[in-house]
Amino acid sequence: MATLSLLGFGQNGWGALLLTATLLTLLVTAAALFIGAVLGTVVATSKLSGNLVLIALGNVYTTVFRGVPELLIIYLIYFGGSSAVTAVGQWLGYEGFLGLPSFVAGALAVGIISGAYQAEVFRGAYLAIPRGELEAASAIGMHFTLKLRRIIIPQVLRFAIPGLGNVWQLSLKDSALISVTGLAELMRTSQVAAGSTRQYFFFFIVGGVLYLALTSLSDRIFNTAERRANRSMPHSAMGNA
Repeated sequence: MATLSLLGFGQNGWGALLLTATLLTLLVTAAALFIGAVLGTVVATSKLSGNLVLIALGNVYTTVFRGVPELLIIYLIYFGGSSAVTAVGQWLGYEGFLGLPSFVAGALAVGIISGAYQAEVFRGAYLAIPRGELEAASAIGMHFTLKLRRIIIPQVLRFAIPGLGNVWQLSLKDSALISVTGLAELMRTSQVAAGSTRQYFFFFIVGGVLYLALTSLSDRIFNTAERRANRSMPHSAMGNA
């Protein structure tokens, strides 16, 4: 019971800090997923463009950021970004070191990694659209913007949901690596609590349970979104997908 009291919300409890850290983990993961969605859309479009230069650039991006260790990318973004910010500050007349905020560095690093995976998810989702739908839209004179809004985007999002769910889970777990920048997310807070109380096993187990709760809840949300998105799809189209 004395150990469990460490999870309380009183003066000596870590409950409030762990809850705040869990919310911060969700925020940084959501920010990373958004950044990755933007990058992934651009890269997927490049790889589908038919332009050899754009295809090569897209392949380089996905190969590098899916092949290089995530921790190395976080280090490069955090320390490299801090050096760049410091250089800009000195150019503007500011003396001293300017560090890149941990949240920004973490979200950007995980977002870049996420973008490499999302690019392949979006590319695969686009290729899953029945060609007949696109040909029919062109045959009736539907211009590209209308085709994009009514056919391509809804279908891509529909087919991409399972893959995006996997990317979200990956980003959620990668967020633990951001603790090396000093951001007080769930992993960092668990480490601090463990070191302060000497209850290493207990707090690391608590951290693992909280991560498991987040991934389980996320899995339910994406499964629900997938079922709802497929309600409007003809059964034949679902079977072809």
